[in-house]
Amino acid sequence: MAGTLSGKKVAILAADGFEEVELTKPKNALDDAGAKTTVVSLKSGKIQGMNHADKGETVVVDQTLAEAKPQDFDALMIPGGLMNPDALRSTEEALEFVRHFFRQGKPVAAICHAPWVLIDAGVVRGRTLTSWPAIKTDVRNAGGTWVDQEVVVDNGLVTSRKPDDIPAFNEKMIEEFCEGRHPTTSGTSTSDLET
Repeated sequence: MAGTLSGKKVAILAADGFEEVELTKPKNALDDAGAKTTVVSLKSGKIQGMNHADKGETVVVDQTLAEAKPQDFDALMIPGGLMNPDALRSTEEALEFVRHFFRQGKPVAAICHAPWVLIDAGVVRGRTLTSWPAIKTDVRNAGGTWVDQEVVVDNGLVTSRKPDDIPAFNEKMIEEFCEGRHPTTSGTSTSDLET
């Protein structure tokens, strides 16, 4: 996989309360494949990772949402955790950052509870995806089709359920990020993205 993503810039959108392995393992896989990863968050400094309910390691923020320009990135990865996606989906700047990738057909990878952010960004209608099982009703209510699989790929959107799925998630994420832009016609209308 080394060099596969050489020259690709990947934004990792995260806030305090991210599930540690759902950020660090995909980030390492992307870095190993040659991507330049940038941790983008709501604030500068460091963000707090979690190992389920316990505090984990912190991660340094490379750019704040105020500094980051989505057009500078080729792809987006969003880790899960409970507090992380909840903070992101409550922040309009984060939602607008996410919408850019869908408007432009750029690949996006989201794991565990991260599809909450996609739901609030209005980009799951007509998509097939997976997530942590507790939010499957949220996915369905937002117009998505929820399936119970370790990894699901739908027109450049890669989703997985939980930390156990990370190896399959990383493999498909790298594959889709290598492919680059996808057609933007699948399910998501421009009006959905502008709300």
